Amino acid sequence: MFGIVYKGAGAKYEQKTKENNYSVREFIEEVEQPKKREDSFKLLDIFKETTGHEAKMWGQSIIGFGSYHYKYPTGHEGDAPLVGFSPRKAKISLYFATGDPDREFLLKNFGKHTTGKACVYINKLDDIDVEVLDLIRQSVDFLKKTYPDQP
Repeated sequence: MFGIVYKGAGAKYEQKTKENNYSVREFIEEVEQPKKREDSFKLLDIFKETTGHEAKMWGQSIIGFGSYHYKYPTGHEGDAPLVGFSPRKAKISLYFATGDPDREFLLKNFGKHTTGKACVYINKLDDIDVEVLDLIRQSVDFLKKTYPDQP
């Protein structure tokens, strides 16, 4: 879901997208399209209210809520937000857990969207049923069950 940098033969992966102290509000204020900026502030409230976590910047452009530490059987490990979003130029990317078997069911009534491996892409908030942002809760629950030993 989040960028990694490979450091050569025999070297470990270094996670590129990390939590930082950049201002979430300032980042959203810099979004050029007024409707996308407005939707981003609405999403900020929805994600915060639903997760109970404060928004944090991850890398230069991802707004994340909560975090978890993952470790794959390959030995690759890192940290990622439980859920998040990013107001990209073309679309708004919504980040939910990968591998959740309930995700597809919840997306059936989600509204106008496209999907990638970890992302759900929307043009604007009006295109989706905001009540179906149950995806946020489901994603957080799934990750907490998948990675139970979190601080």
